[in-house]
Amino acid sequence: MRWVDIKEGFKEFLEEFKREKTGIAGVILLILLVLVALTAPYTTMPDLPDKWRSSAYWEDNPKNVPPTWYNMFTSQKLVSQQVYYVDNLKISHPSDTDTVIEADYTFPEGYYYGPQGIIIKGINVTLNAPSQAPTMDIYLLRPDGKKIPLLKNKQLSSSTTISIGRDSTISTNVYIWMVNVTEGREITPFEVPLETILISDMVAPMFAKVEPGMDTEKIIENPEPLWGNYKLILEVKNPAPKYNQVDYNNIKMTFLGRSYGTMGTDYLGRDLWAGIIWGSRVSLTIGILVSIFSTVIGLVYGVTSAYLGGNVDEFMMRINEIFASIPSLPILILIGATLGHVTLWFIVVLLVIFGWMGTARIARSMALQIKEQTYIEAARALGAGNGRIIFKHILPQLLPYAFAVIALSVPGAVISEASLSFLGIGDPSAVTWGQILHAAQAQSATTKGYWWWVLPPGLGIAVVGLTFVLIGTALDKILNPRLRRL
Repeated sequence: MRWVDIKEGFKEFLEEFKREKTGIAGVILLILLVLVALTAPYTTMPDLPDKWRSSAYWEDNPKNVPPTWYNMFTSQKLVSQQVYYVDNLKISHPSDTDTVIEADYTFPEGYYYGPQGIIIKGINVTLNAPSQAPTMDIYLLRPDGKKIPLLKNKQLSSSTTISIGRDSTISTNVYIWMVNVTEGREITPFEVPLETILISDMVAPMFAKVEPGMDTEKIIENPEPLWGNYKLILEVKNPAPKYNQVDYNNIKMTFLGRSYGTMGTDYLGRDLWAGIIWGSRVSLTIGILVSIFSTVIGLVYGVTSAYLGGNVDEFMMRINEIFASIPSLPILILIGATLGHVTLWFIVVLLVIFGWMGTARIARSMALQIKEQTYIEAARALGAGNGRIIFKHILPQLLPYAFAVIALSVPGAVISEASLSFLGIGDPSAVTWGQILHAAQAQSATTKGYWWWVLPPGLGIAVVGLTFVLIGTALDKILNPRLRRL
């Protein structure tokens, strides 16, 4: 086959492909998917797979919240995340031993709930006199003039993290304050209902109307928002400033939103948008590798079987039938369950092992016709070996079919990997759409209404499948004479 003939054939193919609108749409989608996959380390973070498994890394994010654009479609708007650093805070020093840190927070009118919680961290303490360790009091000053004592005499260290909304002691103080305002009586921490503190949202009432005569339990169950300007006040007392140093340069104060980012968060607070972007890398890599390897193996196997013929052909086809009779997905599930979690490369090998048989049978039937052609007889008469005839004269005739098969095989490989990951036997070290769906299923995301956790990875799998189906269908229509006439 001359280079000129290949060049002319390729030009003719491109001209025909340009007339296939479905193929052009598939190519455009593929380019977008490839760009998204390649730029994932830059658009999200370079080491996301390592951080994805660390719950501590995501503690500054709200848990199970929808994306911020959800506010455009609901009347009950949800506040977004706000982060304060040292430059955003008002820090004063009334005396050598006292420091006051103030953070101004606005609860906008029209929003349904206040923040999901407040995280305070990054206060660095050097203790040289542990018996006189610094302590901190925290208050929330509300627009109605009421002041909520959240924490008293909290000893500070460099590892101190304050989690308002996740700390039962702070939730208890909020409940005691609410009872004092609504009923005018003081209660002890032992009188606070434990189930209320552990189960109920005790941050929303902090940003709700609390007046004398109101029912505390009703406020907790259905808080009425109190819009306006709030002030979170931290009072740090350092009785031995010459020995114990407190550094506020790295302080970080996060008001956790009720909505977050482009795709919301999961039960650990992980950014689902970053997971979706990284998942595209795995899906494209596995889908393309599996389809290429299985197609190449199937073509070589089928052509070799057809060309050699006789008993060799019979033996090779019986092996093909044995592999074809094995239900691939149950076997993959069994292998994964036996070995535990398997790596992505092992999944690729398994999918290739169980994915070449159909291509081999079709390639064999096509090769049986090609080997009877005159130029094959001429090559054999000139002394060409079996390998040269197979790889130089027969296989090139099947390349158009191979391209269509590769494109049409990608969706099956993507779905197979997602199925294994969804069942919990995928690679736990990778961020895949199947792993995201597995976590969503384990946390009952569907029944709880966390649609942003379920729909994006499902749509991602569908888009990858649609992309290669569009390309494969266009290739098949161009390369198959009978389809071309339809």
